[in-house]
Amino acid sequence: MTQLPAHKFDHLCKEVRARTGLVLGPEKAYLVESRLGPLARKSGLASIEALIDAMMRGDKAVTTSVCEALATHETFFFRDKTPFELFEQVIAPALKTARAGRALKIWCAAASSGQEPYSLAMMLDEAGGPQADILATDMSGPVLEKARAGVYTQFEVQRGLSIQRLVKHFEQTGETWRIKPHLRQKVRFEQSNLLEDFSRLGRMDVIFCRNVLIYFDIETKAKILDRLAAQLADDGYLVLGAAETVVGLTDSLRPAQGHRGLYTRAGAPGAKAVAAA
Repeated sequence: MTQLPAHKFDHLCKEVRARTGLVLGPEKAYLVESRLGPLARKSGLASIEALIDAMMRGDKAVTTSVCEALATHETFFFRDKTPFELFEQVIAPALKTARAGRALKIWCAAASSGQEPYSLAMMLDEAGGPQADILATDMSGPVLEKARAGVYTQFEVQRGLSIQRLVKHFEQTGETWRIKPHLRQKVRFEQSNLLEDFSRLGRMDVIFCRNVLIYFDIETKAKILDRLAAQLADDGYLVLGAAETVVGLTDSLRPAQGHRGLYTRAGAPGAKAVAAA
């Protein structure tokens, strides 16, 4: 990549960090080139530098597109398996009794193109319950449009899905596969940024916030975790990615004994239930 003038690279870093939490440095030059080169061409601009010039002129549409392009949207069905096993074997049974008479409130934060919430919807459908209200959010409008449509390529459905689940939960149209309507209806998609106020979403029984905190600095991680804790029901559960933790970042949450990646509110009754499971 042609080296950007320092003041322009600094402007890019500042805007991206403020809007997405992503910390860019010289070591991320490959990311800038691979993500912004195609965006510049798509936008009809001559170069990445021209994109940044547009940002510096206050072009909000370009700034949004740049930030969304640099955000990581890697995901696939039943990613990492363990969180879904925890949901099936520990979380859902514990909350099914406590939530008798109402649907579980589940929030998949930074849900990207929808594979995580749809994976949960499949599991609940196969188990015959419990009933759940699944909310999936992401900062990117384009990836949420894909998620709402529920249409995936052959490559995407091969990542994490068994043939049995593919046939049971999808309809094939040409070379693509679409989630069946009754499952699409189980998931609500809404645009929301973890760096901004999300208290309007209400209290949740379960929050999945996986593989996104790793991109933030320590201060930002701590703030987000404290705000996630405030959204969690007293006996609710937070699920983080394998490389993420609350230890040393917040006193509002604590690890659930014996279950890596699972957290409860500090002092919450749910912690005992999980530890004993």
